[in-house]
Amino acid sequence: MVEGLPLSPGVEAALMPKRDDSGEWGIIYNDTIASRGRRNFGLAHELGHYFLHRHQLRKGRECSGRDMGEWRNGRQRTGHEIMEAEANAFASYLLMPLDDFRDQMRGRPIDIDTMTAMSERYGVSLTAAILQWLTMTDRRAMIVFARDGIIDWAWSSAPLLRSGIYYAARQDLIELPARSLAAQGVDPETARNGVNHAPGVWPGPDPVHEMTVFSRSSEVTISLLLYPGRSPTAQEMAELEEEPVPDTFDRLTDGGSR
Repeated sequence: MVEGLPLSPGVEAALMPKRDDSGEWGIIYNDTIASRGRRNFGLAHELGHYFLHRHQLRKGRECSGRDMGEWRNGRQRTGHEIMEAEANAFASYLLMPLDDFRDQMRGRPIDIDTMTAMSERYGVSLTAAILQWLTMTDRRAMIVFARDGIIDWAWSSAPLLRSGIYYAARQDLIELPARSLAAQGVDPETARNGVNHAPGVWPGPDPVHEMTVFSRSSEVTISLLLYPGRSPTAQEMAELEEEPVPDTFDRLTDGGSR
């Protein structure tokens, strides 16, 4: 069964087993959510849980908007967070095939208009489109999702993460930077087009280009931050790694001896 029901506020969708122990499952989405993109991503997310995790989720699972933002960050994750990240990865590649996404992004400016076009093409939310771009880009960039002036979650691209720039927003209560567009509540057009900030407004020692979208109620803000400069060199990356990641070929061949 796949059905929409008026779920509790904050719940995007749920994967639930049938109560008669028949082994059948249902996906329920919150039909009070007006955004088609959010509903689509919630459905795909729960389908990911069904394929990947149903044997671990005997009683099912309700997933929040915060769970939909659990992709990866710069800290140790719990088992719950790992499952949510895997379901999000499944949903992103199901709805936004990577080869096609790359083709569509080629030559386009990185701005809110482009990300909106991607969200409309694939029938997903603006947030999901930005996150998918962040998984594939070689740009140093970050998305920051805030509610009522407090950062709910943030996600850095791999090059920015290697620079050591990320928010641990789930661990700490972090307010939006006072000089950011998101905190100042500027007019929507200015926020969407973005401004260049001097170093010190957002994390890191660099100037940052911030583009922000406000929800209709202005309680929620989505900020796309673009950082300048290159990614760290291979040597710098090695110094930042806590543990070296083993090469798959070497691991399977005992260092190439076979």
